[in-house]
Amino acid sequence: MTLLEQAKNGHITDAIQIVAEQEKCDPEWLRKEIAEGRIVIPQNINHSFEPMGIGNKLRVKINANIGTSPDHYDLDEELEKLKVAVAYGADSVMDLSTGGDLSAIRKALLEQSPVMVGTVPIYQVAAELLDKEKDIAEMTVDHLFESIEKQCREGVDYITAHCGVTQKAVDALKIQPRLLGVVSRGGSLLMKWMRIHQKENPLYEHYDRLLDIAYTYDVTLSLGDGLRPGCLADATDAGQIQELITLGELQQRALERNVQSMIEGPGHVPLNQIEANMRIQKTLCHGAPFYVLGPITTDIAPGYDHITSAIGGTLAAYYGANFLCYVTPSEHLCLPNIDDVREGVVAAKIAAHSADIALGIPGSMERDNRISECRSTLNWDELYETALDPILAKKRRNDSEDFSEDVCTMCGKLCAIKTLKN
Repeated sequence: MTLLEQAKNGHITDAIQIVAEQEKCDPEWLRKEIAEGRIVIPQNINHSFEPMGIGNKLRVKINANIGTSPDHYDLDEELEKLKVAVAYGADSVMDLSTGGDLSAIRKALLEQSPVMVGTVPIYQVAAELLDKEKDIAEMTVDHLFESIEKQCREGVDYITAHCGVTQKAVDALKIQPRLLGVVSRGGSLLMKWMRIHQKENPLYEHYDRLLDIAYTYDVTLSLGDGLRPGCLADATDAGQIQELITLGELQQRALERNVQSMIEGPGHVPLNQIEANMRIQKTLCHGAPFYVLGPITTDIAPGYDHITSAIGGTLAAYYGANFLCYVTPSEHLCLPNIDDVREGVVAAKIAAHSADIALGIPGSMERDNRISECRSTLNWDELYETALDPILAKKRRNDSEDFSEDVCTMCGKLCAIKTLKN
């Protein structure tokens, strides 16, 4: 029996009780929200860790993508990325590996991760075909679903499945052509397979098979946005909205089958369209948790997209997004390194926390008040400990010329706090 099934039957499970305590909310209210599909608690029956909730009126959570590429794969480096991501506040990690021994990488991450772990199963299918010098067109439906079941059996808590890349959605792209086309790896792989075989997306056509697997291992479906806009010019277009309509229908089918699900969203979105995007999703997808990449608010800042995404992520979370996927400074440029992971997590954490404060989430202001008290007493050591990045905060101050023990070099002897205290 899945967690959703138990919630529908009126049972407050251990996971629901734990999340209620974390979120300072009523367990019975939380149970009802889960039963209605507005909150999910991703946790595979084969993965042990302290669960977290994602969804309506809970703290906004953040995810850090890690993983290898065909050009660079180092398991120790990925485990260090996991460690750094969690240390700086990631509530989840997704293993997007496409190079090296993918099963070994995933197994190690699952064993060492103290937070939920997600994957995109079609990546392994594509990587296995590539190793054999084969094209994605040679993928069989059974190969795809066998990979999905293998990863679920191993303990993955949620999987991205691009079920909304349907023939109808692809036709919408023809009606309203894009500047940048399709930028989702999973979406592009499925589109190529569909065009060559002249068949429907197997994840959509055989959606019941996907639900059967997810139900067996209590895996949460992250219904992927394979047609998300990859630039501002393509935001909120016919393809994106048609896919979202389909995902809303599939979310209801998952709910009926007692499988938890959330919806993935854009992408690159101009600031003035973010509110509309969030409200459209909540309407079309029946209030299901919304998992967004960024959104990035300008296309001209390669190397700084952790900032562009933090701007968009803050607004998105304020208007309804529940789960922010971080973006690192290496976005659009290269595979993230460990420093990129740290900067991406901190930027996403700032966005999520800023939204929590504006939304009045219980307990969200406690840390801000604590650091303000430290500033009022010039208690630098406790201030560092309270900061999102204690190491950077301490280093920046201590590296200043003419460093003083009690004040900073910005104001020095003219420190306003010290002046009033004297």
